[in-house]
Amino acid sequence: MSFHFIFMLTENDRTIPDAEAKLAEVLAGGARHIGFKDVGLPLADLKRLAAQIRAAGACSYLEVVSLDEQSELASARAAITLDVDCLLGGTRAEAVVPLIRDHPIRYYPFPGTITGHPSVLEGSIESIAASAERLAALEGVHGLDLLAYRFAGDVPALMRAVCSATRKPVIIAGSIDRAERIEAAARAGAAGFTVGTAAFRAEFPAQETGLEAQVRAILAQTRQAGGLSTVRRRIALVAHDARKPHLIAWVSQHLDRLQSQRLICTGGTGALLRERFAQLEVQRLQRGIRGGDQQLGAMIATGALDAVIFFADPTSAQGMEADLLALTRLAILHDTPLALSPTAADLVVQGIGVQGVGEQGIGVAPAGPDAQS
Repeated sequence: MSFHFIFMLTENDRTIPDAEAKLAEVLAGGARHIGFKDVGLPLADLKRLAAQIRAAGACSYLEVVSLDEQSELASARAAITLDVDCLLGGTRAEAVVPLIRDHPIRYYPFPGTITGHPSVLEGSIESIAASAERLAALEGVHGLDLLAYRFAGDVPALMRAVCSATRKPVIIAGSIDRAERIEAAARAGAAGFTVGTAAFRAEFPAQETGLEAQVRAILAQTRQAGGLSTVRRRIALVAHDARKPHLIAWVSQHLDRLQSQRLICTGGTGALLRERFAQLEVQRLQRGIRGGDQQLGAMIATGALDAVIFFADPTSAQGMEADLLALTRLAILHDTPLALSPTAADLVVQGIGVQGVGEQGIGVAPAGPDAQS
């Protein structure tokens, strides 16, 4: 994921009683990532809330605050029942992963030792970073949920250490209540952060009163901090054969930014970029004719790409084939930027900022049976 703001319909580590009513204000403010806790409302109310978030086209999150194993496993089962996109928190990944592995849930457990309610993060920076590395290595763990500002130590150093311990995305949670903390998370390499209580208490400077204005203010600060982000983004690069020279020329123009990102390409395009630009980190998928386009679609559907750059050939019969239309549909559904021309791709890369593009990728993949990507 790129640097995202996740609005939590929570206060003091509990889902607020009027979460459904407040959801309308949060959506009106522009939030596209919205979560809640597994405590504070009955399961039936949480299920209705999750359905409303999904119907609005937003990404849904459930954050676990359970302190014992039985409650944590019950929370994981609730995430399945609620059909949320992401499960945040919890400390028993080895027990949770077997429960959710057959479901389309992205899982971000807490590294370190978590105590109390509201939760507190304990341990040394070294031990927490080691915990992060161990958790991130588990199959079925998609990232980490770090309670950075619930740590009584050097928080920026902690965030840097944890973000450096894994290539998987790190979300910063807990007590983010000012622009300086958002910027610190971006500089450390975090992929996103959560805000709940601070917005309900109107702690962010806003032009107007009310929750909607708070959301807009936090989103503005998120965009500004995004320009400072050091997270390496995952960008898919794809091109039809006739458009590969255009792609090579475009990549040459943006080497300074692309060389600090992770590029995901279909097989032929990836081989071409590896040969021409040794300084780039390129992950090759299958060739388009062998399923590379479908692999890209799966990555979009699972939130594994920040953007897709697809230089399609509009003059050929394959230019608007079913594969490209399928990728377009998925990009719209999952709010993933899709650029089909050099100028559009310029805008995508400019949005990355000088520091980098995120922990996803821009993909160039060929579509159609004749494309040798």
